[in-house]
Amino acid sequence: MSKQKTHDLVLWGATGFTGSLVAEHLLARCRSGEPVRWALGGRSRTRLEALREALGPDAAKIPVVIADSDDPDSLAALAAATRVVCSTVGPFARFGSKLVAACAEAGTDYCDITGEVQWVRRMIDTWEETAKSQGARLVHCCGFDSIPSELGCLYAQTVFRERFGAPADQVKLFVRKVRGQFSGGTYASLLNALAEARSNPEARRALGHPYGLNPAGQQTGPDGSDQRIPAFDEDMGSWTAPFVMAAVNTRVVRRGNALGGFPYGEDFRYSESVLTGPGPGGWARAMSMTAALGGFMAAVATKPAREAIQRLFLPDPGEGPSREQQENGYFDIRLVARSADGEQRITVKVTGDRDPGYGATSRMLGETALALAAGEAIVSGGSWTPASALGDGLIERLRQHAGMTFQEVED
Repeated sequence: MSKQKTHDLVLWGATGFTGSLVAEHLLARCRSGEPVRWALGGRSRTRLEALREALGPDAAKIPVVIADSDDPDSLAALAAATRVVCSTVGPFARFGSKLVAACAEAGTDYCDITGEVQWVRRMIDTWEETAKSQGARLVHCCGFDSIPSELGCLYAQTVFRERFGAPADQVKLFVRKVRGQFSGGTYASLLNALAEARSNPEARRALGHPYGLNPAGQQTGPDGSDQRIPAFDEDMGSWTAPFVMAAVNTRVVRRGNALGGFPYGEDFRYSESVLTGPGPGGWARAMSMTAALGGFMAAVATKPAREAIQRLFLPDPGEGPSREQQENGYFDIRLVARSADGEQRITVKVTGDRDPGYGATSRMLGETALALAAGEAIVSGGSWTPASALGDGLIERLRQHAGMTFQEVED
């Protein structure tokens, strides 16, 4: 680790619900021998010190770093003092832009758990050149959106290439089983993105464009809109329903392919959906899920409805499930990689042994941050996706330290 800066890693937003889980993971990894000098970051010294005490005796010597999301000078000082900033403070479009600016200008690596496509697009457009010139690696979407999707696709393509000597023409991701819930921060980010889309044409375009996160000049390809209605998939022998996070994950996977020089091909196709089963029962479940998702999206289309739904039904940012609920949660995803004619095909599964929105996401983010701090990035400065920045090495970290599996299975 570098001796030139005070810290190797600062966990920003450590006192939030997800932030505290990341702190627990980082502390556990230090106990197991990860050589990282890290600090707890936030705007309240009292809350940071209370968290440090709650983490136990092993955390007593962890430094605290005080800054404010609205104070560029304090954020500049934070970025200048560390090699990596790991952020959990969302909605990122409201609270994250100044921190990204500080990291880009200081040449400090940065990672977060945003799923706000319109904000990621804005950060790329604003800070890409600065990040390149200063050597800062800016890595967004390092939680359940979009690590299982992008790292799962990378793994599927690796297996397919080893088997058949060329990349797959298409990868289809299917959510098979999930137990858990999305975080309050995720809901807040979704509602904020929808609000931006109604008032900002650029945000609306970023959210609606299937290649909206790709570099300029590379925003075309064979994929169209994400699945919106029930559909039967022949490869899985199952009905499918739209997946609410596809609008984020598909853009990240396509950007990663473009950033890597199109290792999957310029005509590569990628999609995501939810498996609902075969036969009339599967069709009925697909119809029900589609109607529920459509009803929710329609209900939050207006500001009064968004505010009412958020107040009455959705968890607030900072709230989350119990420890037992986190540990009993899981996700099970399948990815089918296939040739254009379907003659060559493999299936892989990606699983996690914690609830996706909190337990799994906190460990994914923590391992991404540790990989950056350990100098494992395979790229220089710029705006990257998790797979394009860290490649197969991150898959191995997630296998060893985050309770995730990546493996080929029988069709």
